[in-house]
Amino acid sequence: MKIGVFICHCGSNIAATVDVLKVVESAKSMPEVVYAVNSMYTCSEPGQQAIEEAIKERGLTGVVVASCTPRMHEPTFRRTVERAGLNRYMFEMANIREHVSWVGKDKAANTAKAVDLVRMAVEKLRLDKVLIPKFIPATRKVLVIGGGVAGIQAALDCAEGGMDVVMVESEPSIGGKMSKLDKTFPTVDCSSCVLGPRMVDVAQNERIELHAYSEIASISGYVGNFDVTIRKKATYVDWDKCTGCGLCTEKCPSKKSYDRFNEGMGETTAINIPFPQAIPKKATITAASCRLLSGGKCGVCAKICTSQAVDYTQKDREITVKVGAVVAATGYDLMDWTVYGEYGAGRYPDVITSLQYERLLSASGPTGGHIRRPSDGREPKEVVFIQCVGSRDPSVGRPYCSGFCCMYTAKQAILTKDHIPDSRSYVFYMDIRSPGKGYDEFTRRAQEEYKAQYIRGRVSTVYPKGDKLVVKGVDTLVGEQVELEADLVVLAVGGEASQNAPKLAEKLRISYDGYGFFMEGHPKLKPVETNTAGVYLAGSCQGLKDIPSSVAQGSAAAAKVLGLLSKDKLESDPQTAGVDVKRCVGCRKCINVCPFGAIREVDMRGQIKAEVIEAVCQGCGLCTATCPQGAVQLSHFTDNQVLAEVEALCQS
Repeated sequence: MKIGVFICHCGSNIAATVDVLKVVESAKSMPEVVYAVNSMYTCSEPGQQAIEEAIKERGLTGVVVASCTPRMHEPTFRRTVERAGLNRYMFEMANIREHVSWVGKDKAANTAKAVDLVRMAVEKLRLDKVLIPKFIPATRKVLVIGGGVAGIQAALDCAEGGMDVVMVESEPSIGGKMSKLDKTFPTVDCSSCVLGPRMVDVAQNERIELHAYSEIASISGYVGNFDVTIRKKATYVDWDKCTGCGLCTEKCPSKKSYDRFNEGMGETTAINIPFPQAIPKKATITAASCRLLSGGKCGVCAKICTSQAVDYTQKDREITVKVGAVVAATGYDLMDWTVYGEYGAGRYPDVITSLQYERLLSASGPTGGHIRRPSDGREPKEVVFIQCVGSRDPSVGRPYCSGFCCMYTAKQAILTKDHIPDSRSYVFYMDIRSPGKGYDEFTRRAQEEYKAQYIRGRVSTVYPKGDKLVVKGVDTLVGEQVELEADLVVLAVGGEASQNAPKLAEKLRISYDGYGFFMEGHPKLKPVETNTAGVYLAGSCQGLKDIPSSVAQGSAAAAKVLGLLSKDKLESDPQTAGVDVKRCVGCRKCINVCPFGAIREVDMRGQIKAEVIEAVCQGCGLCTATCPQGAVQLSHFTDNQVLAEVEALCQS
């Protein structure tokens, strides 16, 4: 074997704490290494050209690059050696940046460690074998989970690109959180005017199949060939017959149902259409509030429905679809602010959340766009906004910044002045975070033009005093205690991952972080991809973000889907597990630990054996580590290859 070793300076990232030339000299003496050289930036065009030329001129049959993490540039170098005529899997990468130069400043120790890592890579490469990918057919259809603004954008872009789309939304209407907003920052334009036409586009697009009030029951299969079971929850109304006339909602005598769309700021009927612009504009019965379904008496809606759409016997049902890719756009939930006992923990009716305030501001809200105190219906003159409720607070397990709270608070302060010209707004804040285009100017406008008084400090407590609320806090800029009497207190509640996000992640076989947000494949290079091929992310399910960022990520996910399914067949990664049936004893341990469902049991002449479904296998290696017989081996990471690395390290 003829091995070439290329050591990268990475500017000063590596060279500052590693003697690169000494590593090169050490590499020259390693077994089967016929060429070793250093490069300032190996990933640059000249660096890649140097690798190609060395392969061709010196007849190299294997290449080792010692530079940064394989997560960043391993695909880059694999394409490089392939262009020069080598099999892409006859390449190894030693990480001497993150694992060496970035963790210590002792140049001698770093250099010795870099030499060890290069030696390990060389020993592994000596046992590498040529791997050939396979090609699998793909279904040119995409599943979009979530009908918020990110999911809508992804679905429309995929449909525009000629892809059939199946959209699944858990609520009776698409639109997500944006449909509940009155205006959007920093332009203060009508939210429904922006979102409404896009929702209609979804309904009218022949390529988009919408399943509202539905959820994902299960997902199996692999990239290009996912089998998805969708559970359509019972609405007790035949949506094929329902015309959305609203007559049933007018006549329904059960008018005390919790209004989910209006965040509980009003009450609705047991049978209702969420809001005037709902898509689909169909009625849904809340079983717990329906007198007939809960008590056996009433049935008014069925009697007055001219299209005979009401069906009290309706049950949940399941349908199955086959798709080639999945876009997860499940959005976010507001953090449960009632853990803050100092703010009333839900005891005071005039302490409300920011989203509840949006419903008071909206013309389609319970008060017709007139700001009214929930307790007595009076117009508030003194409004206090408290920021970072459930954000940047480790004490409640939310140390992260939600990102959009500073901006929507400024927007609400502006709208409050527009609605009630003689009102005064006070904003308690920790720091103002407004990095977007036109965002800082917007927050300054709230302060300077609309006279919102910003007070830098935390609020310690809120308590009632007569028909007022006393807000006690501190102004850290002047170092004084602050005590305000407010008519209304609005909490800028931070966001968190959707409640069912971890369960969905398990069904999708993707990773999620400690807060429940789905994890991207790489924070910089793969921001909308996941560790499962064919599954992409859009919007706040990956991390909280505002509307423009959600729309951008929706389009990015759509672009990835269109790129993936632009071919009739997909190339599979050959770095998969394989079973030596002679050594397999059928213990099923590999089947039990596989997170991707890629191993199944088969009957071979009366004996149970394990078999790997190569198209599903993601090459994680759990089965290899678990198998007590060593019957399961992972291509490109066999036991012998790993042991060769260990022996190289022990001999150094």
